[in-house]
Amino acid sequence: MFRWYPFTIILHDRDRGEVQSVRLKLDPGAKVTGIAVTAAFQRGDTVVWAAELHHRGDQIRQALLTRRALRHARRNRKTRYRKPRFDNRRRPEGWLPPSLVSRVENVVTWVERLRRFAPLTHLSMELVRFDTQKLQDPEIHGVEYQQGTLFGYEVREYLLEKWGRKCVYCGAEDVPLEVEHVVPRSRGGTDRVSNLTVACHECNQAKGNQSLEEFLHHDPERLRQIKAGLKTSLKGAAVVNATRWALFRRLQATGLPLEVGSGGRTKYNRAVQGYPKAHWIDAACVGELGERMRLHPEMQVTRIVAKGHGTRRRCGTDKHGFPIRHAPAAKSYMGFRTGDLVRATIPRGKNTGRHVGRIAIRHRPSFRLNGFDVHPKYLKILQRGDGYAYATE
Repeated sequence: MFRWYPFTIILHDRDRGEVQSVRLKLDPGAKVTGIAVTAAFQRGDTVVWAAELHHRGDQIRQALLTRRALRHARRNRKTRYRKPRFDNRRRPEGWLPPSLVSRVENVVTWVERLRRFAPLTHLSMELVRFDTQKLQDPEIHGVEYQQGTLFGYEVREYLLEKWGRKCVYCGAEDVPLEVEHVVPRSRGGTDRVSNLTVACHECNQAKGNQSLEEFLHHDPERLRQIKAGLKTSLKGAAVVNATRWALFRRLQATGLPLEVGSGGRTKYNRAVQGYPKAHWIDAACVGELGERMRLHPEMQVTRIVAKGHGTRRRCGTDKHGFPIRHAPAAKSYMGFRTGDLVRATIPRGKNTGRHVGRIAIRHRPSFRLNGFDVHPKYLKILQRGDGYAYATE
């Protein structure tokens, strides 16, 4: 056995040197990226390994905001008369905020890892979430699928994401939703996405050709929320759109053939095959090759959570920015580091037995493992910490 997560073995002897063609498929997201490794069998392309990669971009953003507030307060105290110097800073071309760079680097890291663990020959990724040209101009030409049924999936998927996959009028979830015109077409309403929402069948029929104000005159709060929602954009979509081209260029640099597709095509492929909604299933259905994808009904999906490699900050502060604690400079103790995957064999006590998990060290012989304290003498390292936490679902 070479590695626990992803579970990898090395064969000591082989009869032939031929290897199977393997494709890595990605569905990048703002919070979770779906990953699927597929192989070509006689019965068709099949998913052989799948994972969902959870990003920590929001944590990085919050940490940067906290740091900015502390620095701002310190500058006001120490250098209140100093002239601002932010005009001296220059951002290079293609610059992205650290929270977005983290998302790109997480995906690239796992692409490189999987290239070492499996003979990858092709890459596929969902490049754009929505076909914005098609949303603005339904008569656009030049791409074959845009003249067919896929356009409805582009608009519908956009609306489902925008309105949280629930009826905007009654809040019903997990029911079939229909595209609904806020201003009815009989009253001059258009098919622009700014005039569309999603509603359940009962609410759609009850509204009929009434205006929004007439239908929700008894619920002014919901009326206000819907009007505000019509003007808001998708924060997650903005994050994805800002990072996908950077990821696309990084994947191109690997030298592997790269296939791309849109979010509408992904959903169309998944709906035609009758698969449920999941990030790893979306990854498997990316692109033209996702039209015919076999999934094992008992597939165990690896959950990968980005944790980082600790912090360089040695001084902890209170809410006012004053020092209250100092962390040791050393990051290891008795050969262990926070994030190592270990197996604990505890001979006695209330936690007797074998436990496997990710440890958090202290600079004393008492580590934290799965919610309880354990002495390092009972621990054995299974896999060194690599900045990620793992689980199998």
